[in-house]
Amino acid sequence: MTDFSQKDINQITTHNLTVEEINNQLNDFRNGFPYANIIAPASTTNGIFVLDENDRKKYIEKYEEYRKNHKIVKFVPASGAATRMFKDLFEFLSSGNKNSVTEKALNNIDKFAFYDDLKQFLPNNPKEEDIVSCILTDAGLNYGKLPKGLIAFHKYPNYNRTALEEHLVEGTQYANCANKVNIHFTVSPEHIHGFKALLTRVLPEYESKYGVKYEIEMSQQKSSTDTIAATIENEPFRDNEGNLLFRPSGHGALIENLNEIDADIIFVKNIDNVCTDKYRNDTIEYKKALAGKLIEIQEKVFNYINNIDSTNIEEIKEFIKKELFVKIPTDISKAAILEILNRPIRVCGVVRNTGAPGGGPFWVKGNNDLETLQIIESSQISPDNRDIMNSASHFNPVDLVCGIKNTKGEKFDLTQYIDKNTGFISEKSYNGQALKAMERPGLWNGAMAKWNTIFVEVPITTFTPVKVVSDLLSTAHCN
Repeated sequence: MTDFSQKDINQITTHNLTVEEINNQLNDFRNGFPYANIIAPASTTNGIFVLDENDRKKYIEKYEEYRKNHKIVKFVPASGAATRMFKDLFEFLSSGNKNSVTEKALNNIDKFAFYDDLKQFLPNNPKEEDIVSCILTDAGLNYGKLPKGLIAFHKYPNYNRTALEEHLVEGTQYANCANKVNIHFTVSPEHIHGFKALLTRVLPEYESKYGVKYEIEMSQQKSSTDTIAATIENEPFRDNEGNLLFRPSGHGALIENLNEIDADIIFVKNIDNVCTDKYRNDTIEYKKALAGKLIEIQEKVFNYINNIDSTNIEEIKEFIKKELFVKIPTDISKAAILEILNRPIRVCGVVRNTGAPGGGPFWVKGNNDLETLQIIESSQISPDNRDIMNSASHFNPVDLVCGIKNTKGEKFDLTQYIDKNTGFISEKSYNGQALKAMERPGLWNGAMAKWNTIFVEVPITTFTPVKVVSDLLSTAHCN
């Protein structure tokens, strides 16, 4: 256990943390996190539903009826800066090295939606360095310091849309309840003003165009979810003034933000996973179908919970095995059955692998010996189990529909369903000094590990993320 000075304790308290929590974090640095005990990849014959046209129609109808009198929220993690999106351009600006991403971007610069705004900053006959500088720095668009949500993604005949605006449009198409669209963005403190300014400018236009009223909420990652940085020797890292250094603990911290939302159904989708209007039909169809599947499962779960004393227990056990995909012992008690049923539910869209397999849907054995379906990232998989990972047929595109209420309509406390034994430790640097950083359980893996999880295959057309700037030149992003 590390002894802290009063100055340290004051700093810890400012982050809404306790000395005990910090010592626990330091122990995690020293001990590391165990690998997930993966048994097999989920597949379409073992844990992944495939919906045919009739299934989709049935579930869409169920959802359309449901959303008439229930609250739906679209939850969009949007805190991240676009630094990684522009990393290739940053490299070119600093070193002059031009890789294939930078080459493609510069050769097609006029095809980007942001080119209309960029032109006003460019000198006559600009050099390539001028163009990149005007994209990234305050000599122009300053995109190197903006979040993805505020970047012009898509070009339309008379206007351009940012990623944030595409989520506003999406919201009208599957999260519209009685002409009200609830969207929750998680935003970094330094970007809240930019988000508010954009929303103030565009909301009246979209409300008029789509005949809806938007209810927009924004939240920040809580300081109480930060983790202390450690030295390579696993002691508290201190800056040049002797202060402790704290870091955001990754997207898993957003389970706290999700926990504060009051809704019957929550859609979760990353800020950069959008496409133009022309290519959105599959997204809308499958979002509604996933929600309908969730509603069907939830109705059955609630019925079994409310009637467990008058229902054949073998029938409930079959449901748990074949529809919730939890492998249970034959002698499981009624209390244990209730515990399995009475949990938050998520239906997750998964996409067939098109490249090297990595994080995705797997069967995992937990400490209680139950085998359940989980989203597992590649960093959670032991080198000894890479053969299992490499045989996976699907990956996780972060396409979730969540049911967070119990049979009485009360919200679950989502913080009680986290597997705190999951996490990730990486090496970073601060002012040239090496340090260790910790990310807590990810939002869709460890932070939701104790939810009931349903996997449904969705088409690759629903997954159009922008990881590097040249992705904006792909078909899904160009009209």
